[in-house]
Amino acid sequence: MTVIHSPESRGLAERVANSLGRVPSLPGLPPAASLDVTVVLAPDERAFQEAVGARVPEWGAGVALPTEGRIVLPAYASNRSRGRDLDALVRHEWAHVALGRYLDGLRIPNWFHEGYAEWASGQFDASEGWRLRVLLALRRAPPFDSLSLDWPGDRASAEVAYLLSASAVEYLARSSGPTGLATFLASWREGGGFESAFRATFGVTTAQFEEDWTAYVKGRYGWLLVLSHSLVFWTITVVVLVLLVWIRRRRTRDHLARMRAGDPPEAPAYWADAPPRGPPWGPPGGPPAAPTGGPPTAPTGPPTDVRAGPNTSDDGGYFGDGPSEEATGSDSPRTRA
Repeated sequence: MTVIHSPESRGLAERVANSLGRVPSLPGLPPAASLDVTVVLAPDERAFQEAVGARVPEWGAGVALPTEGRIVLPAYASNRSRGRDLDALVRHEWAHVALGRYLDGLRIPNWFHEGYAEWASGQFDASEGWRLRVLLALRRAPPFDSLSLDWPGDRASAEVAYLLSASAVEYLARSSGPTGLATFLASWREGGGFESAFRATFGVTTAQFEEDWTAYVKGRYGWLLVLSHSLVFWTITVVVLVLLVWIRRRRTRDHLARMRAGDPPEAPAYWADAPPRGPPWGPPGGPPAAPTGGPPTAPTGPPTDVRAGPNTSDDGGYFGDGPSEEATGSDSPRTRA
């Protein structure tokens, strides 16, 4: 075992060496006679990328190069190493190296390679399996063949891919018994083909295995378990409350709109259309009001006597140019007009 580091990273190098010295035997693989591996502790991002020889996503906390027997880890503060357990990370990368070394350069599907390293290093958290149940229900879980040659580049999709792959390997080891995984790996190494060794060992194709795994996830992580998870429970609760508030506000808005539609208008139309009306005799102390049709015209005939008589009209005593004597209660006769 060799750890390459800068003087500033001596303490980290000692922790990495101690962690590798405590790595137990990996499931399905023969006990390691020696840990012939080189660990490079990169002092900065540029050195990290150069040691890997390829671009690494920003969430990549470590890289294993199985054919070279090398592990590259960041020795500087960054988002790569923040919040990561060093022992689990070292075991994960060592599992990659050990599996690749045992299969002697054979092509390994990404979902099996990452799933084995995640499961064998103890990083698979079965309590997170409810997320797989939700993804399968929403048809958002990536199929195995899409992960065989490629791996997601963004953090969220990569976390789902790690969880899916580790769950599949865990199911494979659980369903095949204590020696099933070792038999499969040995057959794969001897025959050279992943699919043929898989079918010969487990009696199903990888496509059939994916269907069995899907049924296993749905059975193990039922909806009761999903709903009992605090994150799911509070998410559903918040969504329901927001929906209820929205429905209540919409009903209130519709109710107010119906009430406003039944109110009388503040200024009815007939108020604006009606012509102004006043008493026929005009303002107090002035001449009689002119008819609506225009200015008054002087009489052309001789004056006539106008005598008071009984009021036979039904307009309340008002007709002609002024009130009658009965309406006013006057005893003197009217003068000539």
